[in-house]
Amino acid sequence: RVFRHYGRGTPNDDKTTMADAAVAPKKTNAKLEELRALAASVRTGGEGSMRRKKKVVHRSSAAEIDKKLQSTLEKLNVQPIPDIEEVNMFVNSGDILHFENPRVSHNVGAGIFVVQGNGEQKQLQDLMPGILPQLGRENVTRLQQIAAQLAAGAQAGASGSGS
Repeated sequence: RVFRHYGRGTPNDDKTTMADAAVAPKKTNAKLEELRALAASVRTGGEGSMRRKKKVVHRSSAAEIDKKLQSTLEKLNVQPIPDIEEVNMFVNSGDILHFENPRVSHNVGAGIFVVQGNGEQKQLQDLMPGILPQLGRENVTRLQQIAAQLAAGAQAGASGSGS
């Protein structure tokens, strides 16, 4: 019978003797020393070494985003509307998206309005006296709720201070 073991050695290699076990740490220490010597000889700089290529990470800055937006707006043929002091957008949740001194552009034919600026989400009570002319029929119920809350707060304050 002929045993052929490709790359495995002989079938008796699995059995280690005490002498082999004592020699094994010496072999691993020698291999470690050899690897340390090889690692020390590797050059990472200096004359004759290969230049390391720096990977460039391309990040888009706010200026680049603004340029892209402006070029897109030019393609849409929007025209700026000057002298807009504030823009209020009423959200379905009852909040208001409020812009102070925004840049507003429009294209009436395409039905495009662009509002650029810092928007803040506010409650109706925060903008109360100045926003009344801008309110429509859909906000009447919201105004009634605010009035009821103010009346309840005034009654609670009056009864609390009288006792």
